[in-house]
Amino acid sequence: MRHRKITVKKPAVCAKLRTLSLVFALLLPVFAIAQISVIDDFGNTVTLQGPAKRIVSLAPHITETLYAAGAGDNIIATVRYSDYPPAALDIPIIGSYKEVSYESLLSMNPDLVIAWASGNGDEITARIRSLGLTVFLDEPRELEDIASSLRRFGKLTGNEEIAEIEAASFMKKLTGLRQDYNEDEILDVFYQVWNDPLTTLNGDHLISNIIRLCGGRNIFADVIPLAPIVNAESVLTADPQVIVVSGMGNDRPEWLDEWKVWPGLAANDNGQLHYIPPDLLQRNSPRVIQGAQLLCDILSKARAVYSR
Repeated sequence: MRHRKITVKKPAVCAKLRTLSLVFALLLPVFAIAQISVIDDFGNTVTLQGPAKRIVSLAPHITETLYAAGAGDNIIATVRYSDYPPAALDIPIIGSYKEVSYESLLSMNPDLVIAWASGNGDEITARIRSLGLTVFLDEPRELEDIASSLRRFGKLTGNEEIAEIEAASFMKKLTGLRQDYNEDEILDVFYQVWNDPLTTLNGDHLISNIIRLCGGRNIFADVIPLAPIVNAESVLTADPQVIVVSGMGNDRPEWLDEWKVWPGLAANDNGQLHYIPPDLLQRNSPRVIQGAQLLCDILSKARAVYSR
């Protein structure tokens, strides 16, 4: 008995399913590429489904760094004193680095909030996360960290080429300063943030690293916390050879001259009371390299005085 060969035609729907499966298989790598993952300064992995287009910056130095990384146009809100570059003055303000309007923040519908860990504090960052927003913590403590922030901001915003150029330029200038001042005689330095209360910075702060870069020793490097309050007696006991102050604005603060009432203080007796605009040292942005150059110049001239 001869058996007939029976051919079963597959439904057209099967062919369509195969086509759709192939399309999804081809698209999966695209989706994977679009996803961005970056580790912040506290080891948290921050993942975005694509470059951040709506960013809230919670510190002036973050705003500056975003602009330098090519992402200034992506900032939809920031905090007070975010005044550089001049274009930043047009960005809506939602508070200060210590006090944020959460209602305004939510209304902005950001896809990324970049926070200053030590400045904003745990309470603010935790509250923002509780609102379901993605937070990246920025905390440059070493000068090299600023170049790292540039690169990571570039990756988060899809501006890697621009950010890399800026980071490389920053590192070139930093290397130049290290080569120029790495063998200089060490001078004792007191860096004064404010006069009432008398506030300084410890060895973990970026400014302390700049002091070391320029051949100086922070007299309060071992004190806790990051921005300790000290008294005049402790400064007089340490007897710094150079005193550098910042203040709040672009003018030399009058209270710098309060140290002139202390004869016997090395910095006073040798004319080493100096001022550097706070925007160039106290903002952990790429402009800090300008402040570093000013501080290195101050210490270099001070050495000439003490070597007479």
